[in-house]
Amino acid sequence: MVIVDVFSQLADPVLLLTIFIAAFYGLVIGAIPGLTALMATALLVPFVIFMDPIPAVAAIVTASAMAIFAGDIPGALLRMPGTPASAAYTDDAHGLVLKGQAAVSLGAGVIASAFGGLFSATVLTLAAPSLAKIALTFSSVEYFWLGLMGLSCATLVSSESLLKGLLSLFLGLTLATVGMDPVSGIPRFTFDSVNLLSGFGLIPVLIGFFAMGELMRNAGVPVEERPKLPPVGPMFGPSLRGLATHKAGAVRGGLIGTVVGALPGAGSDIAAWISYAISRRGTRRGRAQSDDGAVERITAASAANNASLGGAYIPATVFGIPGDAITAIVISVMFIKGINPGPTLFLNQPEMIYTIFAIFFLANLLMIPLGIAMVRAFGAVLRLPPVYISPVILLFCILGAFSVENTMFAVGLIVAFGVLGYMLEANGIPLAPAILGLILGPLIEQNFMTTMLKSRGDLGIFFDREIGSWLGYATIVIWVLVLGARLVTSLRSPSEVDVNSEIWNNDKNQSTNTIL
Repeated sequence: MVIVDVFSQLADPVLLLTIFIAAFYGLVIGAIPGLTALMATALLVPFVIFMDPIPAVAAIVTASAMAIFAGDIPGALLRMPGTPASAAYTDDAHGLVLKGQAAVSLGAGVIASAFGGLFSATVLTLAAPSLAKIALTFSSVEYFWLGLMGLSCATLVSSESLLKGLLSLFLGLTLATVGMDPVSGIPRFTFDSVNLLSGFGLIPVLIGFFAMGELMRNAGVPVEERPKLPPVGPMFGPSLRGLATHKAGAVRGGLIGTVVGALPGAGSDIAAWISYAISRRGTRRGRAQSDDGAVERITAASAANNASLGGAYIPATVFGIPGDAITAIVISVMFIKGINPGPTLFLNQPEMIYTIFAIFFLANLLMIPLGIAMVRAFGAVLRLPPVYISPVILLFCILGAFSVENTMFAVGLIVAFGVLGYMLEANGIPLAPAILGLILGPLIEQNFMTTMLKSRGDLGIFFDREIGSWLGYATIVIWVLVLGARLVTSLRSPSEVDVNSEIWNNDKNQSTNTIL
């Protein structure tokens, strides 16, 4: 009976039209650097507030899923990630584009994103109550270790130099300390500036490091020396074959994204970084810099960031606890509509909750044709002369920064971080660890201080809880293995080290070129 009710609601023309419009809207917002899936959701609220409950939730689900994927498009074509979740694999995706494999790069992203969304929707439908109970057992101890484990990804994504990777990581952690202390509320390193009380926002830093830095790098390059954007060939068939080849990475990414998404406050960007780092470290030496290795990492990370969206709905629908900021908006809309998310929703209105789950499947299936169409449209626009495109990109960068912070100070930040990002990359220092440190720094600090206050300074509490102790031991093992691997690498013959270093440097230099 419930299944019949679900299909009858899905057949509603108004619902289908809402999903289609929200999908197009999410693709456009996500493809603009700086305009995130969260912003796409927030801008929808004034409109969905007047809709019926199911179309309102459907619009948010669809727009957020599309926006997460659409961030891959400028990341691959321009080396400017549209959303924070796309930053992890931007260099790999852009490197493939410069080699004439735009269809492979973006095709892997769209198919893997749809797969990750479908994977998490399946888990959401079948195992939501069980996974939500596990997520609710996490305390500040588990979140501290989870943050440290994620921070370890910095050593996994910076394969050229551990020292430079750590330097970039500490820079990101330092930037994360600016603003109000998360526990005491005391301003730190603000220099009496009101604009710095909330710290450095992730979006201005991201736009500055990648988008503004990329524009600065191209300012001194003659137009005739800039690589041309190759045409995007057939995407659907090769992408399906790529997914079949890298199905293990896609499944792993879907699982990581679902689990991380179910943890309140984690988010799609953390899921993408963790999945990307695990995939990179698991790639065999010699294949890490190959095109196939890049596709594998893109597949795993893309599956993870979209799967995290479905995972975030597990605690939201079962217990009424938001898994991220997007589900917090969804819960607010549901309350306004007279719907109380939680266990009683499964008992009193099962057709409604399972219709929402079914919308996840529909939205992610719709992502494939609409995503491919968006890639082709974006690519056609970028083949226009650079003199017309670069000012538009700069305008969108300014718009993205200003719309998030609502201050001109944020616009100044993207310029400052653009210069900093330009200088870092000019000296071979990777940007990815700095972004990771900025994301995870506040999470680690707040949970560490909270745990210390609860235990009155007893460090033993970090190994007293069962799940927390296992996460702690796993984190320590990761550190030992990474340091051991670096030690073994340093003891290899100098000629082998030089050859591998030359391969990596050539690949990196090629990927840092841009099309504008």
